[in-house]
Amino acid sequence: MDDVKDFGTPKRISDKTVNLTIDGVSVSVPEGTSVMHAASLSGVTVPKLCATDSLEPFGSCRLCLVEIEGRRGYPASCTTPVAEGIKVHTQTPKLADIRRGVMELYISDHPLDCLTCATNGDCELQDMAGAVGLRDVRYGYEGENHLKSVKDTSNPYFTFDPSKCIVCSRCVRACEEVQGTFALTIQGRGFDSKVSAGNKDFKDSECVSCGACVQACPTATLIENTIIEAGVPEHSVTTTCAYCGVGCSFHAEMKGEEVVRMTPNKDGGANHGHSCVKGRFAWGYATHKDRITTPMIRKSIHDPWEKVTWDVAINYAASEIQRIQKKYGRDSVGAISSSRCTNEEVYVVQKLVRAALGNNNVDTCARVCHSPTGYGLKQTLGESAGTQNFDSVMHSDVIMIIGANPTDGHPVFASQMKRRLREGAKLIIVDPRAIDLVNNSPHIKADYHLKLKPGSNVAIVNALAHVIVTEKLMDDSFIKARCEDDAFKSWKDFITKPENSPEAMSAFTGVDAKDVRAAAKIFAKGGNAAIYYGLGVTEHSQGSTMVMGIANLAMLTGNIGREGVGVNPLRGQNNVQGACDMGSFPHEFPGYRHVSDKATLALFEKAWDVKLQNEPGLRIPNMLDVAIDGQFKALYCEGEDIAQSDPNTQHVTHALESMECVIVQDLFLNETAMYAHVFLPGSSFLEKNGTFTNAERRISRVRKVMSPKNGYEDWEITQMLSNALGYKMDYSHASDIMDEIARLTPTFKGVSYKKLDELGSIQWPCNDEHPLGTPTMHIDEFVRGKGKFIITEYVPTSEKVTQKYPLILTTGRILSQYNVGAQTRRTKNVAWHEEDLVEIHPHDAEERGIQSGDWVGIVSRSGETVLRAQITERVQPGVIYTTFHHPESGANVITTDNSDWATNCPEFKVTAVQVNKVTQLSDWQKQYQHFSEEQIEFAGKSKELKIH
Repeated sequence: MDDVKDFGTPKRISDKTVNLTIDGVSVSVPEGTSVMHAASLSGVTVPKLCATDSLEPFGSCRLCLVEIEGRRGYPASCTTPVAEGIKVHTQTPKLADIRRGVMELYISDHPLDCLTCATNGDCELQDMAGAVGLRDVRYGYEGENHLKSVKDTSNPYFTFDPSKCIVCSRCVRACEEVQGTFALTIQGRGFDSKVSAGNKDFKDSECVSCGACVQACPTATLIENTIIEAGVPEHSVTTTCAYCGVGCSFHAEMKGEEVVRMTPNKDGGANHGHSCVKGRFAWGYATHKDRITTPMIRKSIHDPWEKVTWDVAINYAASEIQRIQKKYGRDSVGAISSSRCTNEEVYVVQKLVRAALGNNNVDTCARVCHSPTGYGLKQTLGESAGTQNFDSVMHSDVIMIIGANPTDGHPVFASQMKRRLREGAKLIIVDPRAIDLVNNSPHIKADYHLKLKPGSNVAIVNALAHVIVTEKLMDDSFIKARCEDDAFKSWKDFITKPENSPEAMSAFTGVDAKDVRAAAKIFAKGGNAAIYYGLGVTEHSQGSTMVMGIANLAMLTGNIGREGVGVNPLRGQNNVQGACDMGSFPHEFPGYRHVSDKATLALFEKAWDVKLQNEPGLRIPNMLDVAIDGQFKALYCEGEDIAQSDPNTQHVTHALESMECVIVQDLFLNETAMYAHVFLPGSSFLEKNGTFTNAERRISRVRKVMSPKNGYEDWEITQMLSNALGYKMDYSHASDIMDEIARLTPTFKGVSYKKLDELGSIQWPCNDEHPLGTPTMHIDEFVRGKGKFIITEYVPTSEKVTQKYPLILTTGRILSQYNVGAQTRRTKNVAWHEEDLVEIHPHDAEERGIQSGDWVGIVSRSGETVLRAQITERVQPGVIYTTFHHPESGANVITTDNSDWATNCPEFKVTAVQVNKVTQLSDWQKQYQHFSEEQIEFAGKSKELKIH
């Protein structure tokens, strides 16, 4: 039901204009525009099947032929560029005959089942048959045809029916041009031509289920199973994906209040009509049977839950908080918000803590992922956010990826990045593990893979900077004009020391000095150079130091303040950036203003009509430690699952058990909720209004497409709790909250729902100076004025390998699953990843007698768990790797309490361990299985635990 106009071929941009006539109408278009696109702009629709404006023209279907006066033949309008003064005719008797003949051939080898076909009424082949006036097919079905071709139903989300394929190649081209996976090809020639997924079924092929092929298909050959089951949707609502930090825009296509499919928005500023398997298909969790939609309370975690009304639950939660504060003091309670929540929801949670609870004990899950980004970029550049938009990568000549895996963690942006790499941009990867972009991605290979040892990030960034300075490759004019002179001189004295050379640092990094020197030269002198980084940078004991080192490197080479360059943190969750913007850290009000700043404090005290604390509150690790000490007794946790996502799981659960009232607001009975006393059912992104802010600072609307199954949007629940605590909130719509945010936050001053609806999205800062937003930051000067080089001394982590713990465990994500898996595990994505595995190098496996598929015990200083082994050379000897998407895996049972020196971001990426072959689960897993089954039963739910 996609009613967005398709212009047939991509838009072209040129300073030169070409004038022509199409069917007697004068048209002026940019040079390079196709005749088809020009016709569409003039209101003339040329029939087409192989053409679509998301792909380069192909010219195979022969349906879009036109006549051009003075030229022989009938050129395809999709592949014919406009020329000055030409006169084009798109409708003539001869063209009509040709088109009907072409269409007749297509239909002669196509099932005539339109009335029972799932795409009836939403099929381009059907539309074109009508458009060309085809009324009869002279050719029978007695000859050779493809009508008995067998369907491929292997993919859980879509079906491939080759009997309906017209071999237009749109799916193949989408896989190549848009996704960059090259999983599909046209096999055979002539009549034997067919679409093939490498002679495999779709599920077992290289297909990543992004949906680009399904989106491109003009027939029912590739079709969503939900369309087969539910039929064609009747209306759509534009909203924003609730998975990763790319922030893709989607049309939720509906039948009543039922979502039938999610199609990527062609006008989406972050995704431009592309998607990944999660956003495109994995939205079924919103209606999963595990959803809890009724509030519940209980006195003890050893008691069954009691279902109650909203009033009872809210009043009970408020009375418990008041009781605890009266008994233990004002600071004995706090809250944790989530990066999965909207800006508006996060804002009201931090407001509740500060205004209703009277303290600053509020934190967010950014604490365990990107808090070093906020600190490091604030110190060096002056703003706690990335510098570019995603489209900037198309202007990059050199791309450096540090501690990130874009194809798995940020796949839609990765597709855009791969497009630029195929065009010739150089690629430097700094990662202990061989991610797909190193050499496993078709047509892409890293120029340099600096395969460092986990924990040596700062050593490698210092070595790169050392080469650039000592070999005089730095941008002197940029440094002189844009950076603090004294700070640079001090830093230069530090970085040029021999101990920072690649040769000296190789003892820590394990990387050949020649490769470091070569990569440094490419980065410094290869043109526009951009740095993209992820949790492999931040989740270290020197996470903040490394972020500052990255900023130093960008300033040193002048790669800040224009397209194609910059410092670009790839935020893991959909609203990590927004959660930080909204003041969900214990030391900051919205807009990154310290709670002790007198002017800011006065502003919020006046707006909120309450006296506020001017001292920072407790961070998540502090809350847990103080809870175990007996001084922190109540926690309000909205949308976050610290019992699975935070390090040293047994420490976290001990802290939760030590509290007298844990209030969890979520969709499901997650691992934290099993330790809760109040459960407030939350609403999914499909059931609420609000905004998300993605990794490029893009604020996008989240629109309600169905009524909340729990009865309320999440911000309404927080508002009810605040009111019950005695602090009045009276918002009537999420837009009211954004209006307040805009009044009180300088970078959001010009943001409103009205403007978002008009523009589609806005990148902050949006204010009087930048009313339409700011795609690129720090253009003429840094937010802090002059950029500041900061000395980044390499300090090895205290988490050391020993004879007892000789291996290093590092962690990451996989494409099909998302974070703690609460959403994706309740979708068909489990078909690709039904358990977490541990990757082990063949050398380490052989030493221990381990084969792929064996159970292995992983023991650290914190705990022990058991996972199945996957032997691979993607990891280096001495390093093992696992994901953390399944709670029963216990990945965080073995991670330690080590954290970043500045922000307490956990050192997830470096844990010393030993691995041995075992025959049974760990004690923790056995206890978890018993406890989890009991808690699920207490909630009146049933669950089959998939634990090995």
